[in-house]
Amino acid sequence: MALGNHSTITKFLLLGLSANPYIQALLFVLFLGICLLTIMGNLMLLLVIRADSCLHTPMYFFLSHLFFVDFCFSSVIVPKMLENFLSQRKTISVEGCLAQVFFVFVTARTETCLLSGMAYDHYAAICRPLLYGQIMGKQLYKHLVWGSWGLGFLDALINVLLAVNMVFCEAKIIHHYSCEMPSLLPLSCSDISRNLIALLCSTLLYGLGTFLLVFLSYTLIISTILSISSTSGRSEAFTCSAHLTAVILYYGSALLRHLMPNSVSPIELIFSVQYTILTPMLNPLIYSLKNKEVKGERSLRDSSDLPQLHKGQARWNRPAFTEGRREPGAPESSVQVTPQPRGACACSALYAAPKALQ
Repeated sequence: MALGNHSTITKFLLLGLSANPYIQALLFVLFLGICLLTIMGNLMLLLVIRADSCLHTPMYFFLSHLFFVDFCFSSVIVPKMLENFLSQRKTISVEGCLAQVFFVFVTARTETCLLSGMAYDHYAAICRPLLYGQIMGKQLYKHLVWGSWGLGFLDALINVLLAVNMVFCEAKIIHHYSCEMPSLLPLSCSDISRNLIALLCSTLLYGLGTFLLVFLSYTLIISTILSISSTSGRSEAFTCSAHLTAVILYYGSALLRHLMPNSVSPIELIFSVQYTILTPMLNPLIYSLKNKEVKGERSLRDSSDLPQLHKGQARWNRPAFTEGRREPGAPESSVQVTPQPRGACACSALYAAPKALQ
């Protein structure tokens, strides 16, 4: 390990967002509030999902892990940032810096994989509503989630093991508020070609690769929605706007941050703040405001015009069907509705209704 034998640098200096002490005091209050909101919002929704048995479905399993990732993301970045706002010596050890890089990789890569898995869940719910229960089986969605964590740890391990062998000679100033690999590589006086290749490959695979999967899923979703004849049916089918908003916020800022040159510009810092600090705070707000089940509303199951989900069965009030069986007094029909997991995805039930009766 090159840190002890060949390097004369044992600490880095984090310049942060501003050198003005008055601005730093204001930033401390601002980011402390953001940190508290992030922790409370994500933990509160985690408890809600765990406590409500109606939310023990594939979509909320993805969301629970997304909220936990956001909680970890904020916990990795913000505490050291707040400490430096109040400290005269804004330093971090080389080992501490590499540890922060490791956990930033884990949380960031895991979140991209989770977002792509959630996009596939929405695709199955809207484009294949009658087969949703078969497509998103219990084993598949759990494999997608735990596979996301495994890929995140694998990518972090590869990049950090290569970074451990870097030698830092004289340059020790990081023009950033946290340790990230793009900011750390220019400080090395050793050969970093392998580090650059590993970083580029991981960015293309986890960034652009997962983005293409999300893009393809939403292309098919939009195509399916446009095929619905009625305008009201289209608006009812597309109820996954919360996920699309989270995707735009995260991918937009993260890809711009890592694909643009390391120019130490204010725009670069803004993009970093967006995807490392603001997005983890906004995600619970986005999903809770746009999700009726999280807000405690049950209009989907109470409406007489929409399919009601009861004990794992899709049931109609007009006409009333239960797994293709005609209820007493209901007219005969050849329509059969495949059972859907309760609360699997609101857009699945909303879209399955007009689709089944067409």
